[in-house]
Amino acid sequence: MNTVKKNTYNAEDIEVLEGLEAVRKRPGMYIAGTDTVEGLHQLFLEILDNSVDEAMNGYASNIYVTLHEGATTISVEDNGRGIPVDTHPKFKKSALELILTTLHAGGKFSDKNYTASGGLHGVGSSVVNALSERLEARVFRDGNEYFQAYSQGIPVTTLKKTKRIQKGTGTRITFTPDFSLFKHRKFQAAYLVEKIKIKAFLNPGLKVSFTDEDKNETTEFCYPEGLSAFLAEKVKEEGVIQIGESFVVEQSDPILVTMALSWTESTKETFFSFVNGIYTPDGGTHEQGAKNAIVKAVRNYTQVHDALPKGLKIGADDIREGLLCVVSIRMPSGTYQPQFQGQTKSKLNNPEITPIVENIYRVLEQELNQRPSVAQAIVDRVTLAAKARAASRAASQQVRRKIGLNQRMTLPGKLADCSSNNLADTELFLVEGDSAGGSTKQGRDRSCQAVLPLRGKVLNTINSTDKKILENKELSNIVAALGCGIGSECSTKKLRYGKIIILTDADADGMHIGTLLLAFFFTQMKPLIDEGRLYLGKPPLYGVFPDSAKSKKNTAIWAYSDQEVQKVVKGLKTSKPRVVRYKGLGEMNPDTLWETTLDPKSRTLLQIDAKDSKLVQGEFESLMGSDSASRYQLILDNADNIEVDI
Repeated sequence: MNTVKKNTYNAEDIEVLEGLEAVRKRPGMYIAGTDTVEGLHQLFLEILDNSVDEAMNGYASNIYVTLHEGATTISVEDNGRGIPVDTHPKFKKSALELILTTLHAGGKFSDKNYTASGGLHGVGSSVVNALSERLEARVFRDGNEYFQAYSQGIPVTTLKKTKRIQKGTGTRITFTPDFSLFKHRKFQAAYLVEKIKIKAFLNPGLKVSFTDEDKNETTEFCYPEGLSAFLAEKVKEEGVIQIGESFVVEQSDPILVTMALSWTESTKETFFSFVNGIYTPDGGTHEQGAKNAIVKAVRNYTQVHDALPKGLKIGADDIREGLLCVVSIRMPSGTYQPQFQGQTKSKLNNPEITPIVENIYRVLEQELNQRPSVAQAIVDRVTLAAKARAASRAASQQVRRKIGLNQRMTLPGKLADCSSNNLADTELFLVEGDSAGGSTKQGRDRSCQAVLPLRGKVLNTINSTDKKILENKELSNIVAALGCGIGSECSTKKLRYGKIIILTDADADGMHIGTLLLAFFFTQMKPLIDEGRLYLGKPPLYGVFPDSAKSKKNTAIWAYSDQEVQKVVKGLKTSKPRVVRYKGLGEMNPDTLWETTLDPKSRTLLQIDAKDSKLVQGEFESLMGSDSASRYQLILDNADNIEVDI
């Protein structure tokens, strides 16, 4: 019998969070979470951006950042105007205290004091204050130094005039985060330097010095060349070969748009976009405008000069293939109000900005006309991309016809299918090798578990063409077995199995094969990952059998690493346990394989997630791309910890 609960929800249950309580209660609403490195360092960026805003508007020329000893406290000082310290007529407290203790208090809501700024909502400084164990503000103006200290957003001293100064103005903010709120306990010097350099690149002539007290080092960053220097550094970091020279173009009406770009021999396009000095990693309308402008300028050039082979059609992807572009815009506060996605400002949403930025195509087209040799090299690059894409499409269509998607009559011969057709119940195991495939076929539940053995290491798809991918026998077998198509034609509506489980040996080779398969699914069948259908199986590396129970079943303790097996053996009361190391899945008998890896009640599956596509793509490029520099550096950085698996 169902009972209805008595209503005890009354007015007294309504909470009102006053002051900065809301920030401490729900910090994730204001920064990028408290359990991430980005969330902790967002505090630094909020303070740095205030100093950069002073420089952007012509009031400061120098910024000094200090990472104090222990890497838990940071100071940011500028030679700007200094935060006002006089009493606000309405709130009867100093402007400094108002800014640091009140949400939505600041001088950037109009263009009276800032023609353009990264800060918009008057939230940044007060959020940092609320999430800091201690924050100290020193203001230099009117011939005096002023000081006030805070803890968790609450003033612990009054505003004091500490001493007279001979000259100069500015602000110095020193803060130590409340680390009880954060997962990470220290600031990372490399992360700070990366963000500082970007600010210096975006503000030509601005000098930003960084002092690391733990290393007793001070480095100054200043780039009079601006975005052209930024682009040159990114070309070097990416390790790509440029096609011709780079371009730097600019237009100032009705907003300032600056764009630096270069074509490379890479197969991917890379964009870095900024609004009022704020990095927007997820792009937005300004980035889309830049993409449109580049495509339009190149199309116009090829049409005017009849530069393309007869009958060749080029698409936007052909034009932007290999492109490395930095685009920065400054939106004046009085005319335009930037609409960012979230307080962390990861994406610009203003729809009116796209056509404004797109108009820069005229300047870029003019640059192409003035440098015909460089323009021709770019046209040749675009032509090559278009021909390769056309050939790839033709090969894909031909191979797809041979594969016969979703047709049971063309299923791979090695596939041991299951009897059920219910998508919710069925699973496909992609198994390393025929031997492991044999054990898996014997140990599985034939009603709902299918097995497809794979021979050797599959093709690395990160830098492979569609033609190579679709001509690869092992990958073609996977496509045929799943029946959902590949690339742009991949549709989960045609999928034959509810779960796809990559099952490889628990050794270095197995990890490599698993990584290659993950790359294939990410590049060619990402909808399966997006729907949460791709998994990694986790077979044990060891079985530990107590000597007192050799003949009993189900007495093994399974271990998944060398460290874990040592811990298991150490914890056993018996003196002579029997330890079995499984070199591969094929060495397990079917019953053991079922118990450890196949049985839904006892197995361990790792679900694959790739929500941050840019991050995942970057990791795959680093680990498996054509440029070996990042892998070489990874080996150097971890040489002391590397174990050789023989």
